Amino acid sequence: MKKEILVATHNQHKKEEIQQILGANFIVTSLTDYNIHDEIVEDGLTFHENARIKAEYCFKTTGKASLGDDSGLVIEALDGRPGIFSARYAGKHDFAKNMAKVLGEMEHEENRKAYFVTVMCLMDENGVNYFEGRIYGQIRRELSGSKGFGYDPIFQPDNYDITFADMSAEEKNTISHRRKALDQFLEFVAEEI
Repeated sequence: MKKEILVATHNQHKKEEIQQILGANFIVTSLTDYNIHDEIVEDGLTFHENARIKAEYCFKTTGKASLGDDSGLVIEALDGRPGIFSARYAGKHDFAKNMAKVLGEMEHEENRKAYFVTVMCLMDENGVNYFEGRIYGQIRRELSGSKGFGYDPIFQPDNYDITFADMSAEEKNTISHRRKALDQFLEFVAEEI
């Protein structure tokens, strides 16, 4: 029997990416599928707190096993910015402006080290569990690629000479921060079954 996981998002890209990674044993649903359009206020101070806020809201609203996640880009030279503010760094979900702001702040910076992080919080009748994935890389000096979303056009993973936005969805999904968090989730669910 397939297990339903409600992902606390309206982002179809994110829903599809999670469905691809979790595979055929899961049915990934989103807030849109439940016609829930309330704004979930992410006022946590960490990725963990924001992930939990989303999971808790969804679980309490629907009673379905819910997965909240918070992801972001952490740049060493910018003291960890944009961090938890990644989606609204220069304008809410305006990633063209967000990337322009990052590139502007990084213009004269030699240290290009960064990582993407995803923290996922599963909340169901058994309680709360967290899963975290990171992928390390560099911030490019210019945009490259047209695939993916968010900061993908300026993030080049270590050991690659292309950005996330240059990769196919399948290639990105084998190495991404979200993949690493979901692999931990899958291990956890397999132990539960």
